[in-house]
Amino acid sequence: MKTNDPLENLAVLRYLKEASTTTASAEDSIYRAIGVEPIINCRGTFTIIGGSRERAEVLAAYKEASRHFVQYDELAEGVGRRLAEITGAEWGLVSDGCAAGLKHVTAACVTGGNPEKLIRIPDLTGFDKTQVIIPGFARNAYDHALRNIGVELITVDTPAELAAAINAKTALIYTVTGWRAERGDALSLEAIVAAARPAGVPVVVDAAAEDLTIPSVHLQAGADVVVYSGGKAICGPQGAGLVLGRKDILQAAWQASSPHHGPGRDNKVGREEILGMLAAVEAWTVRDHAAEWQVWLERLALIAQRVEQVAGVETAVEQPVGLNNRAPTLVIGWDPAALHITGEEVAEDFARKKPRIAVGNGDGEGRAAIRITPSQMQPGEAEVVAERVYAILSQPRNPRSNQWEAAAANIDGHWALTMEYFTSRSQHQLYLQQDGNWISGRHHSDFSHQEIGGTIEGHQVKLRSQASQPGDNVLFLFSGQVAGDTISGTVFLGEYLTARFTAKRVAYSSVRKAVSIPGGPPLAT
Repeated sequence: MKTNDPLENLAVLRYLKEASTTTASAEDSIYRAIGVEPIINCRGTFTIIGGSRERAEVLAAYKEASRHFVQYDELAEGVGRRLAEITGAEWGLVSDGCAAGLKHVTAACVTGGNPEKLIRIPDLTGFDKTQVIIPGFARNAYDHALRNIGVELITVDTPAELAAAINAKTALIYTVTGWRAERGDALSLEAIVAAARPAGVPVVVDAAAEDLTIPSVHLQAGADVVVYSGGKAICGPQGAGLVLGRKDILQAAWQASSPHHGPGRDNKVGREEILGMLAAVEAWTVRDHAAEWQVWLERLALIAQRVEQVAGVETAVEQPVGLNNRAPTLVIGWDPAALHITGEEVAEDFARKKPRIAVGNGDGEGRAAIRITPSQMQPGEAEVVAERVYAILSQPRNPRSNQWEAAAANIDGHWALTMEYFTSRSQHQLYLQQDGNWISGRHHSDFSHQEIGGTIEGHQVKLRSQASQPGDNVLFLFSGQVAGDTISGTVFLGEYLTARFTAKRVAYSSVRKAVSIPGGPPLAT
């Protein structure tokens, strides 16, 4: 029935009106208003599900900052000075996320603050500083931020290689914190600083997921710049980053970021986010971190107490080591042969059914598990999670059948594979070998050759491969049907969404001609 309400067909505005007049139910949300189901976050500060929950101080700063206009260079100066006062760093900068901060700092070290160089990026022809050194263990998906500037990455794995790599073209040395750094302790931050300092090369530390230390332990260890994510432990704006360190580098980094034109214009950070990030840092200094930790442990204890009522289920709380992703984790484990379900299957069930819950999967050899991180859970959610885990693990299930449906086709051989992406096509090759229900072989994709494996049941084919390069990988999960000499279906690409594929068997002409091998070199060409 039509009404005279102008908001009738405006989902978000209608929800906001109902929420302001208390007519919205407890089950309503601004996301459900547009058909998107919210998630209970038991994973932690992952960008794909929204990072962290912004603190009340951050939201208040947003609102107040939105009420006024301000000149951005003056704002950057004031915030930089205030961040220096709070953190003990020489200067501070708020960027459009941690990756953007790394990008701006790289531009700063490449250009030295020269705007004529800045506007030429990523064409570094004629530049003095064009190389960035990265320890092999530090290669990761986020070093795209550095590569966006057009620099040449020099990967080193030993102190000797590091020393040899430093030269007049070196703009900076980039490294990361956490378990990667522990694995590469021969190239510790202290060792990198010792090699870089005599050459005057800046050292930049990516501490995205770390707790903020005041003063920063990395700056104290000799790093020139450290970059944090605003939307992780600090619980600031998800679209903001915190950059601390040398004032000259950070001022050149600000020059390379929006509102200034150049390579960083696409990384615009709003005045609301800038003040929200500053509020989050100030709040960090007065937050009762011990009390927060105790609340997290209480949530895990509540869940553990409930799920341990299921026979065969065991729980343990893992305490973090170091500053990265610093939160306790509840590991809920069981024998998959006894409960007839794996941790992967539990996580998938939770991801797709209401109430949707994001949990980690901790399956191992002969043991199933899920992992629950409490740092971003909200009041009342622990009870919901406890009941959901209890319900799925206590549900009776029949033992798994080890009987496979017989393969109804033979897909041995060479297949010409057409990948259909959103607006393009690529030609790949599959070389498959079938052994009953099992498939193995090689997948030649656009820029990589990798192993592929999977299964066939009836006419249903499932295959998995992964194209990798330093710091990055692309997952290919093929699900298709065999029809004669054609296999077609969909490809799940992990974080890169989906594609479609069609594979056609390659037929070779039968050449039956004896091969004669000469007894010596030819007498004519």
